[in-house]
Amino acid sequence: MSVRYPDPLTPGDRVAVTAPSAGVAARFRPRLDRALRELDARGLEVVLGGCLDGDGVVSAPAAERAAELTSMLVDPAVRAVVPPWGGELAIDLVDLLDWDAIAAARPTWFVGFSDTSTLLTAMTLRTGVATVHGPALMELPYAVPAPLLPWLDVVRAPAGTSLHQGPSARYAGGAWDDIVAHPDVDRYTLDTPSSWVRLDGGAGDVVARGRLVGGCLETVTHLAGSPYGDVPGFARTHAPEGLIVYVEASEDTAFGTARRLHGLRLAGWFDDAAAVLVARTSAPDSPGFSQHDAVRDTLGGLGIPVVADVDCGHVPPQMALVNGALATLTWRGDERSLVQELV
Repeated sequence: MSVRYPDPLTPGDRVAVTAPSAGVAARFRPRLDRALRELDARGLEVVLGGCLDGDGVVSAPAAERAAELTSMLVDPAVRAVVPPWGGELAIDLVDLLDWDAIAAARPTWFVGFSDTSTLLTAMTLRTGVATVHGPALMELPYAVPAPLLPWLDVVRAPAGTSLHQGPSARYAGGAWDDIVAHPDVDRYTLDTPSSWVRLDGGAGDVVARGRLVGGCLETVTHLAGSPYGDVPGFARTHAPEGLIVYVEASEDTAFGTARRLHGLRLAGWFDDAAAVLVARTSAPDSPGFSQHDAVRDTLGGLGIPVVADVDCGHVPPQMALVNGALATLTWRGDERSLVQELV
């Protein structure tokens, strides 16, 4: 069964904004307004949902969030759904969304990362519709350095397109920008040299191919073993080519990262993987045990390439990864690249 891709976004298309997890507090509204102006400048029509309140942990009761997200994803007039950011409790929605209606509808782009990946991953695994793991709406004003691609470029690409990305030369090694004091900030402070590293013990050339699937470890690990996190089932039905699995740790200690990765391994997430990508992280090491140690401990025995410090996590900058895309990871000589094919 083929992965289904939404139509490419074009000027005049409608983009819907809802917060399936955390809403936007009043102090962050100027940043949201700045991001919405960016969409408008690209010729896109913006529709704001009712689930955006930022006074509490979540934007609205779970049933309301699920109903609004479902309605946006099945509305033929909506061509993309982009939450402002993640949060903590997107998992509230996984068994409340109308997955049958979403699967039957014309595919709509769904974009985000962090807690939003709980829903992105479930959507691709349950419906076979491609989703985009990449910077959320609040990050949209930032310029994304080459060879990384911003998500807007990805969702505007026609089916069949090959998307070429690779390591950023530098990353943001300091704190996140203060978007309350500076809501118009549009340049990351990329102050630290960057490179991808191998953690599988191999030193030879790698050309690995498979369909991308993954997400934020702190959230997607709770889907493993459920109908919403059935990666082995997705591999059987949608990925005869195999998989390239990507994961990213947001804030857990290295011990926690190891436990989460072991859980995914035991649930079969890596059984069909040709390679694993692990994002760069600012999550803390544990005493005598680093985040890299956690990856080696859990994935080092898989017998496949494991590439870490990839630009796809909570440390800017971040590339856009399409769940379901056919990807080729190349590590050969000085070449480090990830090419995604929308096929």
